[in-house]
Amino acid sequence: MIRKHFVHFIVPVFFLVLSCAPEVPTEEPAPIGLIADSAMVVSAHPLASKVGADIMKKGGNAVDAAIATQFALAVVYPAAGNIGGGGFMVIRNADGSTDALDYREKAPLAGGRDMYLDEDKNVIEDLSTKGHLAAGVPGSVDGMVKAHEKYGSLAWSELLQPAIDLAADGFELTEKEASGLNRYQENHMDANTITPEFLVKEDGWKAGDIIYMKELAHTLELIRDQGREGFYAGETAENLVAEMERGNGIISLEDLARYKAKFRTPVISEYDNYKIISMPPPSSGGIALVQLLQSVEDFAIDGMGHNTAPTVHLMVEAERRIYADRAAHLGDMDFYPVPLSELMQKEYNVARMDSFDPEEATPSLAVSEGKPAVAESMETTHFSVIDPAGNAVSVTTTLNGGFGNKVVVAGSGFFLNNEMDDFSIKPGYPNMFGLVGGEANAIEPEKRMLSSMTPTIVEKDGKLLMVVGTPGGSTIITSVYQTILNVLEHGMGMQAAVDAKRFHHQWKPDTIFVETNAFDSTTMQSLEAMGHKLMDRGSIGRVDAILVLPDGRLEGGADPRGDDAAAGF
Repeated sequence: MIRKHFVHFIVPVFFLVLSCAPEVPTEEPAPIGLIADSAMVVSAHPLASKVGADIMKKGGNAVDAAIATQFALAVVYPAAGNIGGGGFMVIRNADGSTDALDYREKAPLAGGRDMYLDEDKNVIEDLSTKGHLAAGVPGSVDGMVKAHEKYGSLAWSELLQPAIDLAADGFELTEKEASGLNRYQENHMDANTITPEFLVKEDGWKAGDIIYMKELAHTLELIRDQGREGFYAGETAENLVAEMERGNGIISLEDLARYKAKFRTPVISEYDNYKIISMPPPSSGGIALVQLLQSVEDFAIDGMGHNTAPTVHLMVEAERRIYADRAAHLGDMDFYPVPLSELMQKEYNVARMDSFDPEEATPSLAVSEGKPAVAESMETTHFSVIDPAGNAVSVTTTLNGGFGNKVVVAGSGFFLNNEMDDFSIKPGYPNMFGLVGGEANAIEPEKRMLSSMTPTIVEKDGKLLMVVGTPGGSTIITSVYQTILNVLEHGMGMQAAVDAKRFHHQWKPDTIFVETNAFDSTTMQSLEAMGHKLMDRGSIGRVDAILVLPDGRLEGGADPRGDDAAAGF
């Protein structure tokens, strides 16, 4: 049944014939993810998912499981799991109440808007992405402490111990992990850092090797025994500052002492009869997701088909407009008056689509940010949790680039982030993900840099339906957007929605980035005829999500693009 109307979108017959023709049925059934009766964790690593599930088996709630999973990922998935980075947590309790925790990194006190520019105001290549100066003040440990203080039920030490055991006793590398460590060893080790032994292996790492992280185990023990002070003061803090001094970084003991994670009001909006609960600034993800969904809500996407030319064209045109808004209007609300409610007005986003042409792509040079009526990254990781009581947690956490700034804190064994690159280091200058920004996201001391992370929870008729999120830098928002529409509009199950091929457009560059084999040749020809430029870019994102089935059981969607796995009971 077509439940929407084509108010703004009359599909040309030519493209209906070419791109909306029914596909030949395939013999392969839709993939189905792990089914669990009452509780589930889906994360980037099977060992981390098991840690979270085991915590819930012991009586821990979804937040307990999320904390334990975060620390486990810092061990088994060091390219993105972290204690030296930051992230966002969105919470929906079983009673329907919601919360959001911002543990995003901050600019150091000694930072400033021109810190990556030379005397002629030109950007110094790689200074914001590699080495000690690229690091923001880490937020992950304080975030987990704050989450436990407000929502935890098990003892703090019980949540840290699984990660400590993994680091001290060792764990077996997967093929992807071994390959990643070898690439780091060959190409990315920072000359100014003292690389710990666990990263170096003369003949290279291979699947099945056991890796030990003794320094990291000790650091985690300090956090277990001393809580926040085990990271932001004492031995760990002194090691971090010594590391800064070794490589001309600027994070100080005062920066560490002053860092505080912050609870914020979630972004909440409606899409059809669904409630969308997501992260507010300094994440751009929640607002942008709401804007994207509102932009296409009045179009009959369910009747247009998955990854057909009309569907892709519509979604891309929404994306280019919303990413233009992101560049101009979004930043840390503690420093900049973000027009939050105005950007999420349905009328505003519908009006942004008035210039949409169903037959022709709008050049990005012809698209600028909208004018709301103001009232006054590639390496990240995501995990989703639902506990037996029905509490849900969606967490996206990151070092920004793979292995962050490529610097390991000597004596403490953890990687630092390169999140400073997520600021607008110069107006109009693209960051490592090609995103541009302006004054709203300029560097200021203690300011949080803008993010694309989009941890999200979806409700249907007042009941929990979906927990979803992904890594992927600038592609995070569009990957979550597509995954949600795959379920709500295209009728897919969770694993099928996660497996489905993805595409991405971010206003600038004016290109649709496409996963290999996402579109058939006819669809590609149709899009190119409309004026779109397409580029194959391999895999996009690693979505980890959970869907509540009609009978109350849970289906996990673990992304096959990585080692991602679901665990539940």
